[in-house]
Amino acid sequence: MTQQPFSRPGAIDLSGLGQPPAPQQAAAPAAQGGSGGAYSVTITQENFQQVLQESMTAPVVMVFHSARQAPGSEQYAADVAAVAEQQEGRLLAALVDVDAQPEIAQAMQIPQVPLMMVVLDGRPVTQPIPGALSAEELTTLFAQLGQQLTAQGITGRHQPRASAAPVGDDEDEVVDPRYAPAQDALAAGDIDGAVAEYQRLVDANPADVEAAGGLAIAKVMQRTQGVDLNAARAAAADAPDDVDAQTMVADLDMLGGHVEDAFARLVNLVARTSDKDREKARDHLLGLFAAVGNDDPRVLAGRRSLASALF
Repeated sequence: MTQQPFSRPGAIDLSGLGQPPAPQQAAAPAAQGGSGGAYSVTITQENFQQVLQESMTAPVVMVFHSARQAPGSEQYAADVAAVAEQQEGRLLAALVDVDAQPEIAQAMQIPQVPLMMVVLDGRPVTQPIPGALSAEELTTLFAQLGQQLTAQGITGRHQPRASAAPVGDDEDEVVDPRYAPAQDALAAGDIDGAVAEYQRLVDANPADVEAAGGLAIAKVMQRTQGVDLNAARAAAADAPDDVDAQTMVADLDMLGGHVEDAFARLVNLVARTSDKDREKARDHLLGLFAAVGNDDPRVLAGRRSLASALF
């Protein structure tokens, strides 16, 4: 098996999904494990856009299968989902039954099944991988992908799709002792110390969403220490395409509770910039998303706006 080149070609053409679905026979059964795992999902027209938006956080491995065109490819899709589970959120397996979802296969221009592709930021980042790989080959491929992503500073993880842990009867908030040093530092006004404590937790466990969110908030506070709000706004008004000036005002808006304004400012900046400036603005916005929390409705709306700006 050869290592797949890691690149970022053009965005996926979704124009084929604009029409209502044509009448069709009953959908084929989902692949084994297709929607039952914590890190796998069966794709339909209803959730396709949402899954593409989830690729803004971490890679989505899309697998196209068909019992009619390639008997046995359903098992391959299940194998991909099983190996994806071992990655603990580093990627999400998205399984597409082309018999049940021909419009999606058409929009993605799928030439054959089975076929796998890796999507990040809503875009394919590898050449399509035709045919069925063994579980061992999948494990090696996903490990290589993880190494390439880490080398590029892409360390996001998907949240498990399984139901949340049961909530106890005790409504009192329980503070995890792991976060106590960082919270104590913030309470004492030691923002640099809080950043260091949260960074230590994230380095130890990149999947720790609470630590990542705390780190993002602490970094906003760190970046805005001693900054004059009026001067920052004047600088941003004078240089609308200056990424540093715009991200500073976005940070200040965040601290002032103007979350939607911060998101809108950076989405608009992403829409009108390109290359390194666009990447810098996008990465900053993703950091603000983490500070607010991925389940917040404002973040979900912001991700949709960001996807539109990028594509």
